[in-house]
Amino acid sequence: MKNKRDFQRVYRRGQSVASNALVLYLYRNRGQGRRFGFSVSKKTGKAVVRNRVRRLLREICRLNESWFPENYDVVIIARKDAVGKNYHDLAGQVHHLIGRATRKLVPKG
Repeated sequence: MKNKRDFQRVYRRGQSVASNALVLYLYRNRGQGRRFGFSVSKKTGKAVVRNRVRRLLREICRLNESWFPENYDVVIIARKDAVGKNYHDLAGQVHHLIGRATRKLVPKG
């Protein structure tokens, strides 16, 4: 995902779950497959730090695409606590959040 309109749609209509380091949004798209977007605020740190966090998140999503439901837009927002975490810590949090989010999507009963 690259354009602002897609991000805004996911923020407004999507399902969100959060941890201390990440916020994850899920929104069903129109059959466009899995699409990922990443947001790291300037509050997180300087550009080098933000880019490292973004690269880690991108790599987590690339290597573990099967964790995410098909035909959903996924936006992951990194909070300050994401700084300094290694790949395995962030991957564990993403896996936990995606599990919580998909349970919210499934109707009860």
